[in-house]
Amino acid sequence: MYEIELLVNGRPYRGTAESRTTLADFLRHSLGLTGTHLGCEHGVCGACTILVDGVSARGCLMLAVQADGAIVETVEGLARPDGTLHPLQQAFRDTHGLQCGFCTPGMLMTLVELLRETPSPTEGEVREAISGNICRCTGYQSIVNAALRASGSCTIEGEAP
Repeated sequence: MYEIELLVNGRPYRGTAESRTTLADFLRHSLGLTGTHLGCEHGVCGACTILVDGVSARGCLMLAVQADGAIVETVEGLARPDGTLHPLQQAFRDTHGLQCGFCTPGMLMTLVELLRETPSPTEGEVREAISGNICRCTGYQSIVNAALRASGSCTIEGEAP
C-alpha cells in the first residue's frame, strides 16, 4: 500500500492505494466519486476521462500512485457548490446531449479541456476532440451541438463569465 495525496475538484485528499489500483477505481471506491465511469477498461471508450493537472487522461489507464501530488478534476467538480451547472453541463441538458448518460462524464471532461484550449471551436474541432470517446447511443450530433452552444460561455478556466 502506498500513501498518496491528491487535490480532487479543489479538495485535498489523502489515502492509500495498492500499486495496481487505477486512478478511476481510487476515485470511485476510495473517494466515492462515482461520476467517473469505467467502460472498456482499456482506454478506448473514454468514459473514464478525467483531467490530471489540466490535461485529459484515461482514469482506467493511470495508476492512483502515479497521480500522487496531482490536481485531478472529475465531473463532480464541474457544477458550482450551489448546484449551478457548468455552462457545458447546461448545454448538454438543453440540447439533449445527455442521452443515456454513461459516456457523459468522459465527454464533458474531454470538452472542458477543448473549451479551455479553444474557447470557440469549430464543429470539426469538437468532433475531433470527442473522436476518442465512444457514445453507444450514437448521438454525437447532440453532444457536438452542446459543445458549440457552450463555446463562448466558458472562459479559459472553464467557468462561466
